[in-house]
Amino acid sequence: MPPLTLNDPPPARAAARIHVQTGIHLNISKYEQRTLHVLARGGRIEHHKDDRGDIIAVDCITREGWRLADCTLPVFRKLRKRRLIRSEEGGPYRVTREGLAAVRAQLDNR
Repeated sequence: MPPLTLNDPPPARAAARIHVQTGIHLNISKYEQRTLHVLARGGRIEHHKDDRGDIIAVDCITREGWRLADCTLPVFRKLRKRRLIRSEEGGPYRVTREGLAAVRAQLDNR
């Protein structure tokens, strides 16, 4: 196999990072993936605001009532910026259709 040059097309696996139907990037971090998986199974993200209305803390709650420690404020901001989660009428944040498309299947260890 000859060495690659700058004019060669990118490898095939690099193109697989974008979802064909929605155009969503699937290369999300492990913590974002865990958070989306919890939300896809019926969880929610409860947010806490300061006096100015800025979100200062978040809690990711599973549908069973457990708190997910991997859901930090930076992870929450990244998911919200990518529009993988959203809140309706000031309620808790839930996963969007784009978020469901971006989450990979995981085994349920029950």
